Amino acid sequence: METVEHKKITANGINIHIAEKGQGPLVLFLHGFPELWYSWRHQILFLAAHGYRAVAPDLRGYGDTTGAPLDDSSKFTTLHLVGDIIALLDAIAPDEHQVFVVGHDWGALIAWSLCLYRPDRVKALVNLSVHFLPRNPMIKPVDMFRGLFGGDHYICRFQEPGDIEAEFALIGVREVVKKFLTYRHPGALYFPKGKGFECFPDTSVILPSWLSEEDVDYYASKFEMTGFTGGINYYRAFDLNWELTAPWTGAQVKVPTKFIVGDLDLVYNIPGAKEYINNGGFKKDVPMLDEVIVMEGAAHFINQEKPDEINQHILQYIKNF
Repeated sequence: METVEHKKITANGINIHIAEKGQGPLVLFLHGFPELWYSWRHQILFLAAHGYRAVAPDLRGYGDTTGAPLDDSSKFTTLHLVGDIIALLDAIAPDEHQVFVVGHDWGALIAWSLCLYRPDRVKALVNLSVHFLPRNPMIKPVDMFRGLFGGDHYICRFQEPGDIEAEFALIGVREVVKKFLTYRHPGALYFPKGKGFECFPDTSVILPSWLSEEDVDYYASKFEMTGFTGGINYYRAFDLNWELTAPWTGAQVKVPTKFIVGDLDLVYNIPGAKEYINNGGFKKDVPMLDEVIVMEGAAHFINQEKPDEINQHILQYIKNF
């Protein structure tokens, strides 16, 4: 990874760290929780080798990106995050009006928002793990998750400022990172208060072949520096996003799109998700959805778990444009 360049870009009032490599059309990679630009290490090298400029930022509140007020989750809405991306693109690619976007987990949610708010800036989208979530005007997202899974569901437990951070501190940063990245259970993720990761089907973590001790070291070193609050703030802004995005109720995503998910992904296994993705609802909301790939035996962190397959899927799609 020593050939990857690292830069700091001041944009939208924060200092955004980016990792980049290659020359050619820009491919912007947006990471999820609890991740960093580093989640895209395989894709950066591959796309750069195939004639693209691969750029992966640490998103607001993460890693070496600084300046966001961690104590104020209201500054972590999708409007702020898309604002960061537009300002970043204006700074690093002023002559490139449209770019390719690849998102995973929260990065996928941000990419969907980017395509709703500024479809003019996206040439084509490849999203991983998290399908489009149309706004339901009848119920707030956190209430929806609480109704489906109860108050111990991780999204509900993430709402109280400082609460889950205190539990994570007792477990230790490195252990938290390992537990999340190796989670393969297709069911919902729970954090019963005071019990930490006891609810995980397997509490002893043996690293899989795709995740090395060095990889964990890198993630842990950054989260030890920043804490987890920045990333958790995205969940704390869920309901505020819902309030602010009322104008987009019923709006379609009108960007050419490919979607990839693992059949063991906890998001794919949320009640109703498979039916929405596979039975026409997804295509109705994303009319330019060209392809849905469900990868057998793959879990949530699919870009790291199955990098060769994901690399080929991305390249095959964006070569069409």
